[in-house]
Amino acid sequence: MFRGVNSISLDEKGRMAVPTRYRSELRESCEGQLVVTVGTDTCLLLFPLPEFEELERKLVKLPALNKQVKRLQRLLIGHATECELDGQGRFLIPEPLRRFASLDKQVVLIGQGNKFEIWDEGLWERCRQEWLEEASLEGLEDMGPELGALAF
Repeated sequence: MFRGVNSISLDEKGRMAVPTRYRSELRESCEGQLVVTVGTDTCLLLFPLPEFEELERKLVKLPALNKQVKRLQRLLIGHATECELDGQGRFLIPEPLRRFASLDKQVVLIGQGNKFEIWDEGLWERCRQEWLEEASLEGLEDMGPELGALAF
């Protein structure tokens, strides 16, 4: 499980170092093979290769004539780029993906269970503040049985 928020600097080549605490798990679970692709919130998604392949299998089975499905397939699969952790635990984020997510020097890596999100640090801070201001735990029961059953 990947969790937590980590502030990371990109190097001049666009490489990002994965925090040390995740490296051994990534090397064991996927031999350092990763997939980075676009997310729907102007961020990038970083998956261990087996997790992305599972998602990809599900996506290609969805009805291709559905416009929303086709858009999601184009975004997630169409922009997917395989990458590999190097000896220092870094991987290269391709320039088109860095441009999509407005990544410059400071980024934030956010654990999301089976994957990570990669955000421009400034954009992350603005979005997080908006979400906190909008957040209301009242009404969770109206959000379906899955969210309504949450207790914390």
